[in-house]
Amino acid sequence: MSALFNNGVVAASIKQNAARVYENNVTSSLIGYAKKQGVRQLSSGALVVTTGKFTGRSAGDKFIVKDEETIDKVWWDNTNSMQRDNFNRLLSDALKHLEGQHIFVQQLFAGADANYRYNVEVFTPSAWHALFIRNLLIRPRQSELKKFSGNVTIVHAPDFLASPDIHGCKSETCIALDFSRNIVVICGTQYAGEIKKSVFSLFNYHAPDDDIFPMHCSANIGKNGDSTLFFGLSGTGKTTLSASADRALVGDDEHGWSKDGIFNLEGGCYAKAINLSKESEPEIYAAAQYDGAILENVIINEQTGEPDYSDDSLTENTRIAYPLNAIANRVESGIAPTPKNVVLLTADAFGVLPPIARLTKEQAAYYFLSGYTAKVAGTERGVTEPQATFSTCFGAPFMSRMPTIYGKLLQERLEKSGANCWLLNTGWSGGSYGVGKRMAIKDTRTMLEAALSGELDNVEYRYDEYFGLKVPLEINGIDPKILNPRSTWNDEKAYDELANRLAQLFTDNFVKLGLENSDFAIGSPKRRKVA
Repeated sequence: MSALFNNGVVAASIKQNAARVYENNVTSSLIGYAKKQGVRQLSSGALVVTTGKFTGRSAGDKFIVKDEETIDKVWWDNTNSMQRDNFNRLLSDALKHLEGQHIFVQQLFAGADANYRYNVEVFTPSAWHALFIRNLLIRPRQSELKKFSGNVTIVHAPDFLASPDIHGCKSETCIALDFSRNIVVICGTQYAGEIKKSVFSLFNYHAPDDDIFPMHCSANIGKNGDSTLFFGLSGTGKTTLSASADRALVGDDEHGWSKDGIFNLEGGCYAKAINLSKESEPEIYAAAQYDGAILENVIINEQTGEPDYSDDSLTENTRIAYPLNAIANRVESGIAPTPKNVVLLTADAFGVLPPIARLTKEQAAYYFLSGYTAKVAGTERGVTEPQATFSTCFGAPFMSRMPTIYGKLLQERLEKSGANCWLLNTGWSGGSYGVGKRMAIKDTRTMLEAALSGELDNVEYRYDEYFGLKVPLEINGIDPKILNPRSTWNDEKAYDELANRLAQLFTDNFVKLGLENSDFAIGSPKRRKVA
């Protein structure tokens, strides 16, 4: 049975047993098939889809095959393991489920740099999922398709339900990855992000062996050819800040950093849509009206026929999937030079981190491995207490190797490049959530531009006593009071207590990672006693 399971034979098996195969349909064709399958198209040309009970990733249902190749490489504390025999049964049963169905096949590239590119084949019975991944990955030219040979195979069977007893999983939903053979099986969920993130998980696993630093970040490039990376968790502004009118977008989510520079893994964007507006995010707002863009779990106002981006009745995780060519100001090649600036984003709902700080290389590695942001619980009535979120490398669910592997790669790249490192806080000022206010996006953009333009290279800085950060005393166009969060609080003692608490949370997280005595701990916050 094991002879069946390699990329070429799996692909041949699906095609041979399908009722009909639709291979590499273009956008207009996929729109037509999606509409026949019940998907709605707006007058703008965008498609509206819902994903049922799963409106986000099923992180607890992700599995990696444990074998001789992966046993000493994978970060097993961060994922579930699956035995090879169970994976083989899951794949075999998923293939049987797809027999006799109409199958859409998309052959796509992952990696703008041809030297490090994956040839990805996605098989799905859903036309809109085929369009989703066509939007998100890189579409080969016709000449490239003629000689296309897949080395990554994704079997997408959203209506197939796995069995824990038979397949060694936890529920009817399963996302299983075999890194040795680069085969992925996704079943029991309609959420399209699982397809995209499985590619990133594969890339994260293999890239370090090719001396590539895989990054969950967005990137853009200025008019002078200076590129910038933006690391950050969902809701921190990663997509928003990288889609700038005066800087060309390289990509919004996943990149590689090689000895030659950076490259986008994708050919599209998967942007959060909640509270999207033309005023605050004009590039993304326009892209949402692109012919073939996919509005995932976005509610439509039936009176106007327009999206209501403020409606979170299905989920706060509303999304828009669109190809990069929907963004006018973009880097066509998806490739950019070695970054001049690296920005680590956080949305601190505690309201105690400074809005911007210059990081040493040691601090950059520390905050990168911490992957901090803070959100409001929001799920229980009356609960407004901020909750700290630490997601290692700003993307722990997709980090297939041990965190130190990625931390060392970052340090090496920063040392060789001499890139400036910044911590940019897009969270609360004047108090924590419920008391203070969210940082105005215009102020965040002003501070970011000051950092990227070099304005902050020759200004005075103060030393933050809690977090050990260098914070500028003045920035043109910014109220100096904002730069010192303690001064924006009415109760400075309450600030001291909460800042001390957050510093301790950072320390506790590093203990949890087992890094409290490592060289990476050099950049940690310094707690002080509160009177």
